[in-house]
Amino acid sequence: MRNFESFAVAATLAVAVFGYYRYEHKLEIDEPIEVYHSSIIAHAVGAAPDFGAIQNVQQKKQAFFDYLTPGIALENERVMNERIRLERIAKHFEQQKLTGEDRSYAKRLGKLYKHELPAQGIDQSWLDDMLHRVNVLPPSLVLTQAANESAWGTSRFATQGNNYFGQWCYVQGCGLVPLQRGDGAKHEVAKFSSVQESIHRYFMNVNRNKAYFDLREIRYVRGENGQSLEDTNAALALTNGLLKYSERGEAYVKDLQAMIRHNDEYWTDNIIE
Repeated sequence: MRNFESFAVAATLAVAVFGYYRYEHKLEIDEPIEVYHSSIIAHAVGAAPDFGAIQNVQQKKQAFFDYLTPGIALENERVMNERIRLERIAKHFEQQKLTGEDRSYAKRLGKLYKHELPAQGIDQSWLDDMLHRVNVLPPSLVLTQAANESAWGTSRFATQGNNYFGQWCYVQGCGLVPLQRGDGAKHEVAKFSSVQESIHRYFMNVNRNKAYFDLREIRYVRGENGQSLEDTNAALALTNGLLKYSERGEAYVKDLQAMIRHNDEYWTDNIIE
């Protein structure tokens, strides 16, 4: 069992880093949530508990992880279903047996992941890039970033904007204005209609933003080597692709890694690295 003092240090770090963001957090707030996905948004996580009212440290952390886990599982299920279809298309391409349905689905998936089909249609280069983008994320990584960026669900952006991952937006009124926003800055911290939408936007940000190319490459290599993409070791490895998620760079990554290890009792697998 972790002692309270060590947790307090980790919690302080989590709160401290919340104020640091870069352009990589940007998302287009006027871009509607994908229609095919919106029908299941309401069936994931509901209204958040009052995490600030939970005094016991272990109970608060357990409540936080229990609350977000179903929403993360839903996103991973969505992505995995997309990948299964994508791998089928890749197989058909290799066999020169592409169907009209393959082309139609590829066009929609390419638009969703901001890597639209080339003029000549599906080719190997497009498939390779999409196979890097369309894949799952380790739950312990997503949970740790949510805890870090939202101060364990107690930040103003989480409680008032359902924003657990620090995503920015740039249209006036699209979110909450940071209290310490610099002179001349126009960004806001995005508001979402639900916590599930925040989770969805985080997944899409990591899976298609050029800033996280390294994370996707680390994940792809692990997959090619037959390594798990969802256990704690995967989470630790993929943090190295998040250097641009915060202006703190390597220090931010080390904080995430420390938090993942510190909370190993809450993960279902063992840390062996």
